[in-house]
Amino acid sequence: MQVDLITPDKKAFTGEAFSVLLPGISGYFEILEGHAPLVGALGEGNIKIKTKEEEFNFMISAGVVEVLNNKVSLLADSLT
Repeated sequence: MQVDLITPDKKAFTGEAFSVLLPGISGYFEILEGHAPLVGALGEGNIKIKTKEEEFNFMISAGVVEVLNNKVSLLADSLT
């Protein structure tokens, strides 16, 4: 699935991934390929993006996620 992580300053990540672990405001949840459409709020915590080759970690303080047609769009207020 296509994953884009964007902050007001830059595009922090763009690429194909098979798993995205996100800090929701009520706890962590995971997005996998073929996930149902979703819009949700993100709280403070670690975003973990797993690709075939490696794993990326980004700390955020808040944000939103949209999942639609096997594309995950993450908007974070900042990376800490």
